Amino acid sequence: MSNSLNICIVDDDEIYKFTVVKILESIDFNKKIEVFSDGEEAFSFLLDNIDQPKALPDVILLDINMPVMDGFQFMEEYIKIKPRVGKKITIYMVSSSVDPMDLQKAKGISEISDYIIKPIKRGELKAIISSLRQEGKI
Repeated sequence: MSNSLNICIVDDDEIYKFTVVKILESIDFNKKIEVFSDGEEAFSFLLDNIDQPKALPDVILLDINMPVMDGFQFMEEYIKIKPRVGKKITIYMVSSSVDPMDLQKAKGISEISDYIIKPIKRGELKAIISSLRQEGKI
């Protein structure tokens, strides 16, 4: 069991990122928070650290609509490298999109644990952390 949780926020909305970081900081658990503005930055981070499982995120909160590389493009690339990733990464798609096509597409990707409509609430983040505790990740 790890004593710290690595959380990765991938979103281009500065206010949203700030808010989620503050909420996570207010929840009592050991954590490291990485923040990226688009999928390409986050994917590059994964590639750069692929041989260092402790540096990789345990949880990714992934937006859909971002410049450069959107959430679905990120997932396409992640699936390609997943066999090389030395740990299980839990991915939540977090988006303001209520488009049924986005919901359906996300549900069709088995690597996505859940689809959360923004804004993500403190209770939802606490539930995610509780679930990870029950699984023995933290």
